[in-house]
Amino acid sequence: GSCRHRCCPGRNNACWALGSRQPHCYCDSYCERTGDCCEDYHAACRRAAVGCMVGSWGPWSRCSSPCGVGSKARSRQVTVPPRHGGEPCPDLKQRRGCLGEHPTCGMAK
Repeated sequence: GSCRHRCCPGRNNACWALGSRQPHCYCDSYCERTGDCCEDYHAACRRAAVGCMVGSWGPWSRCSSPCGVGSKARSRQVTVPPRHGGEPCPDLKQRRGCLGEHPTCGMAK
């Protein structure tokens, strides 16, 4: 089977061709995990693959709670989206715990 002019990202059951050894072979990037790629998958599809690229992490936000336990968050943006079965994007958001220590916390009861 041939993937020529037909390469699909992710898992796509509609992205198949008639195989020479098996009834169907696939041209989606998931075929690498399942082992049922068409014979020319790597030559036809992986060459054009572009992995995701992301920017730097932004600053942490303020603690969600001025007094006591809360959380902070930060994010980053996708600069180049994945194409043609390239590596997917990593996490774009992070969250961590924090302890709010506003000066008025000691007076609050």
